[in-house]
Amino acid sequence: MRARAAAILGLLALGPGCGYALVGKGITTDPTIKRLGVPLFKDRTGKPGLDQKITQKVIEELQKRNRFTVVQEPSGVDALVEGEITAYTVTPVGLGAEGTRTQANRYAITLVAKITYKKIGQKDPIWASEGFSFRDEYDIGDAATGYFDREDQTIDRLGSAFARTLVAAMLEAF
Repeated sequence: MRARAAAILGLLALGPGCGYALVGKGITTDPTIKRLGVPLFKDRTGKPGLDQKITQKVIEELQKRNRFTVVQEPSGVDALVEGEITAYTVTPVGLGAEGTRTQANRYAITLVAKITYKKIGQKDPIWASEGFSFRDEYDIGDAATGYFDREDQTIDRLGSAFARTLVAAMLEAF
């Protein structure tokens, strides 16, 4: 009986050393941050409206967290989330035959941004990324006229996923 108890205790002692651990380090939200500013992201890509769409998606995602008041102004806030969209690429990733020729029928959009989340008055950011990247794909279907509609739909979907992942990374230390 004693040997059995010792064996069980030995196995329990080995459990924490099994190599599994949570990736996140906890919530990195400073409780003194009540008002968060998210000014319009800078856009270095030239894609019309991309800065507005991505900034709005980030604001919406931050508001869902109910941790602070989110505004688009950089003044009168406790912290800022500043972004710069550095790359927007659309790349064909799938080919299909149309009659006697081959043409792209699936595209990937990749968005890369430089993001800084910092408390006002502090030199070092709470969280930053020089190349925060997200990718999504879409099919153009049979008619080439649907290309731009599908691209816009994909930008909406990509923007939501980009914002969700970004906010999780910023606030939950992942």
